[in-house]
Amino acid sequence: MTDRSSTALKARTAVDAAARLRSAVNRISRRLRPTRAGAGFTPTQISVLETVAKRGPIRLSDLASVEGMNPTMLSRVARKLEDTGLIRRHPHPVDGRAALLEMTGSGRRLFEHIRTERTDQLSVELEALRDEERRLVIDALPVLERLAEQLRDRKTR
Repeated sequence: MTDRSSTALKARTAVDAAARLRSAVNRISRRLRPTRAGAGFTPTQISVLETVAKRGPIRLSDLASVEGMNPTMLSRVARKLEDTGLIRRHPHPVDGRAALLEMTGSGRRLFEHIRTERTDQLSVELEALRDEERRLVIDALPVLERLAEQLRDRKTR
């Protein structure tokens, strides 16, 4: 095999691995989304709730950037979460043009219930794996976490 064909094969293998990883992560995420606690909420609403829980109080503009949503759509989602008493909007203390979103007690409890259900569901599935498979998943976690941070950092550049 020539150096050129070896390089092409490595590149094709990396692209295939990236596609498989993206597909697997998406399938896992979709299958963990439905929860009893989150019934009646869209995946987008739950994602916004999670982001406000983790990063709040947060400006609407920053939330739109993190969520990759246009401000109009985000405003509708935020209004729905406000109307259900899960988040509250208040003026920014320094910038009177901006608003901040933060969790309410009800929002925090719902977020915790959803997170617990998803974690419990994944824990059951991890325990069902063979010992060597479970070890491989656990050993891969630091690399996957680093990859997630790299992807987050790339979005903000």
